[in-house]
This record gives sequence, structure tokens and C-alpha cells, in this order.
Amino acid sequence: MHTDALAQLTAFEHHLRDERQLSPHTLSNYRRDLLGVTRFCDEQGLSHWQQLHPQQVRNYAARVHRQGLSGRSIQRKLSALRSFCRYLIRQKLLDHNPAQDIRAPRTPHKLPHSLDVDRVQRLLDSRPDDWLSQRDLAIMELMYSSGLRLAELVNLDLQQLDLRQGEARVLGKGRKTRIVPVGRKAREVLARWLTTRAAHCAEGESALFINRSGTRLSARSVQQRMRRWALRQGLDSRLHPHALRHSFATHVLESSGDLRAVQELLGHANLATTQVYTHLDFQHLAEVYDQAHPRARKSTKNT
Repeated sequence: MHTDALAQLTAFEHHLRDERQLSPHTLSNYRRDLLGVTRFCDEQGLSHWQQLHPQQVRNYAARVHRQGLSGRSIQRKLSALRSFCRYLIRQKLLDHNPAQDIRAPRTPHKLPHSLDVDRVQRLLDSRPDDWLSQRDLAIMELMYSSGLRLAELVNLDLQQLDLRQGEARVLGKGRKTRIVPVGRKAREVLARWLTTRAAHCAEGESALFINRSGTRLSARSVQQRMRRWALRQGLDSRLHPHALRHSFATHVLESSGDLRAVQELLGHANLATTQVYTHLDFQHLAEVYDQAHPRARKSTKNT
């Protein structure tokens, strides 16, 4: 595309970073998605964003769908393009939004991958044999105890954890802060980790979880270490850290049936996002129904 068009893309990235204060991970997603659209425009001979029309956006969505991209991923790319075009309209650099009414092809909705209680217990009942394993166990206990996202976990600082109160202050998506409870078992493991951390931490490092060099642990390292733990315990080798967040949500919902509470704990902006966890087995639903519905409860009066 023309140099001016690429400069507009860079200005939008600065807007997302400086004014909307999006996380580096989200900025990276925006950049990757919009560069994909830029390459498509180059192939179509388009040099300015003003030349992009709805039919071309539909063609782009159809192409990436044929390449095997899921409907959810395509929708994310279209959402990024819509946001960018709205920005250009506000800057009076565009008079229409070509992606406004374009929707991604529907794909079957997949339930989040989670572990049953027995497999979670097998994973967390492992005995650490060195300080890195002790750190890993603290990570897994905290993720399962509090339902943290991976990015929330690695960005957690010491001062955000209060073991005495049994809570952590987490900075989630959209830079929204929420307080999450930290369970008894997680507090015990974290207390031991804090003692160990002090002997391996680089001077001035604030991160709760550190790497071999004593500095903040990366998300990629957590993923690799969890795969290693899964293999070691005979679990799914593709185990992702988010499986512990999903397991947390599933188990809390199965026990409580309180969807609103799970929404708050997970930091979901919309209840619809949380409803994916409502795949409870029928027996549990039937028990909740029998206990809660006025016409289903057994009478305690003598007949």
C-alpha cells in the first residue's frame, strides 16, 4: 500500500497504545491482523484505505476461511479492521466503514478444554524436586485457585498478592482491576515459594514469578513448563495453562450454579462469555432443579 496508508496504520497503533492503553499482547494481535489485510490489499492493487469496499472485505474473509482459519479468528480480524476504519472516519480520512456489516462464517462452538477434579489433583499433588518446580507448583495452584488468565499471572507483582487476606489484585483485559480470592492450599504453596523466591530474585525485581535469571517469567515459559508437567504426570501433552482457568470456572459453576459469581471471578465483561461454562451434566442440573424449583421440592409437611 501507499506510504500514507501505512503511516495511518502506525498512527492507529499509537492510538491503541497511548490513548486506549491496550496490553502489548492485544496490540500484537491488532498489528498481525491488520498487516494481513494490508497484504491482501497489495495483492488486489489497492494503495489507499479509501479504495477498500465491502465486497473486497467479504473476499478477504472467504479467503482466510478457505485457508482453514476458524470463524472466531476471522471475526477477530474483521473486528480489528472495523476498529481501524472507525478511527480513520474520526480522523476524517475515510467516509465509510467497509467492514461494518461483514460477519465471519459460523463454525461449531468448542467448549474450553478443562480437566476433571481427579486430573487436577494429580497435577497439583506432585512434589517439587528443585526451586523451579516449586515455582511451577505455585503457578498452577494460583491459576486453578483464582482462575487467572496467563497474561494476568505473569504480570502479577509481589505487592498485588495478599496471603494474609487470601486475595490477589489482578489487572485484566481492558486494564480493569479485580480482586480474586486465593484458596488455602494455594496460599500454603505460595508462602513456600516466596521464601524460595528471595534467594533467586534479581535486585529490584517486582514480579511474583521469576525465571532462572531472577527476572519476570514469560508466558511462553509457563506454557513450556506446563507441558512438561503434563507429560510427567501422564496427562494430555497439549495441556495449556488456560485449561486450569477453564477447570476453575467449570468446577466452581458445577458446585455453586452461580453464573454471575463465576463471571465476576473470571473478569468477563459480558455474561454471554461465561455461559460457555454451562455444560453441566444433567444429573447435577436435575439436583439443582429439585432443590430450587417450588414445584419440584419435596414437601416436609406430614400428609
